[in-house]
Amino acid sequence: MPKTASLNIRLDSDIKKTAEAVYSHYGLSLAEAVTVFIHQSCNIGGLPFDLRPSRPNAETLAAMAEAERISRDSSVKGYRDMDELFKDLDADE
Repeated sequence: MPKTASLNIRLDSDIKKTAEAVYSHYGLSLAEAVTVFIHQSCNIGGLPFDLRPSRPNAETLAAMAEAERISRDSSVKGYRDMDELFKDLDADE
């Protein structure tokens, strides 16, 4: 059996709880998840994910611009919640 080494880390308790919930979904403990992360880092020779900030694609940017335009349009009714919107939609049918 290969030798093992210990790793002690300090982590914000809320982040730890959230991470434990995420990894438990995959049947992993936090320690097992860290081991998987380290193995994957070694396999690819770096971090197993991209650190660049994610940027919205062109379709998302267009949708965001349209939403902004609509929000500034005085002829568009502002809804307080989805129930109010669906009530109007049902009335139109």
